[in-house]
Amino acid sequence: MIKRKRKKILIACDSYRTLLGFRGKLMEALLKNNEVAVFTPKIHHDEVRNKLLDMGIDIYENELNGSNVSMFSDLMYMFRLFQVIKQAKPDTFFPYTLKPVIYGSFIAKICKVKHIVPMLTGLGYNFMNGNDKTPLVKIIVRAMLKFSLKLNGNRALILQNRDDFETLINQGIIDQSVNAHVVNGSGVDLSHYVFSKPDSENIVFLMISRLINAKGIREYFEAAERIKSRFPHVKFKLIGPYDPNIDSIDPVLYQKISSGQIINYLGEVSDVRPHIKESSVLVLPSYYGEGIPRCLLEGMAMGRAIITCDSVGCKETVDLTENAQTGFLVPIKNVNALTAKIQHFIQYPADTLLFGKNGRAYARKKFDVNKVNKQMLEILEA
Repeated sequence: MIKRKRKKILIACDSYRTLLGFRGKLMEALLKNNEVAVFTPKIHHDEVRNKLLDMGIDIYENELNGSNVSMFSDLMYMFRLFQVIKQAKPDTFFPYTLKPVIYGSFIAKICKVKHIVPMLTGLGYNFMNGNDKTPLVKIIVRAMLKFSLKLNGNRALILQNRDDFETLINQGIIDQSVNAHVVNGSGVDLSHYVFSKPDSENIVFLMISRLINAKGIREYFEAAERIKSRFPHVKFKLIGPYDPNIDSIDPVLYQKISSGQIINYLGEVSDVRPHIKESSVLVLPSYYGEGIPRCLLEGMAMGRAIITCDSVGCKETVDLTENAQTGFLVPIKNVNALTAKIQHFIQYPADTLLFGKNGRAYARKKFDVNKVNKQMLEILEA
């Protein structure tokens, strides 16, 4: 029997925080038949570094800032990646998120990597409609993305929702010849995010997000402010780091949030599970241009009803089928609609239990990480 040669797979990301939470199970699966390395911005938490090393993953670090525009930083990133690919000699290059996809696909092509599999985990700001302070940046990013994906020919491209595929087609970024695969987000580990019965008597609303405008931070705060004036006993919580980029919330709003008068702001936490367990409903009024938001999958897996926007990526998480409903969809930037749905759960608390139970079933049916990773393995190991 001929033993299969172990391939080398190099994974590139724009934040080390996503490696274990979003790709941990995928890397475990890849390691069964392959050697795996990661190209990541500098890791500042020893537990993340040690876990990766314990798994047998090679680590290559860089100075990329995924949120900000910096030509010098981006050029240094490309030069460092060129060095890493020449050293590691990967058979497969798997970049995910925008900058690693754009720059990484280009460098990997120059270095003649045989199998390049970019994944776009949402299209973000650069494909959002409406007022835009940086139209030139949008134009440049779209042109660069088109160029990098065209270099890859009709090889595999992974997306996390069908809307992103249609957007890329309609804007001429890709054409129908592209071998595109749509997967159900990053998936969620149902053995890690365990179901628990929500407290329907003491209602707690929780939002998990970076503090940027497009995630709907202001809408969440204003809805909470309205609800607290009528139902002062209801609690609102917010988890997530302040993100210093072009779309950061303004200092006045940040100060209001940090004061704790309306929302209990907990900052960034290492493990969201205890906080989801203490919550009744998960809220994410995002219009960011998501892939499929991870926090909503985590909430559903743990049996939490959700309120989110009828926007790209977010709407994928809500099943509105009769007797199987998992939550509510509201129009983007609509504080009135968001407030109304929050109030619904206060007035009909039994729906937190019903929708939460349905959410767990929907997560098992559609977003189980093992199902998602099976599809990912078929693409990456092709």
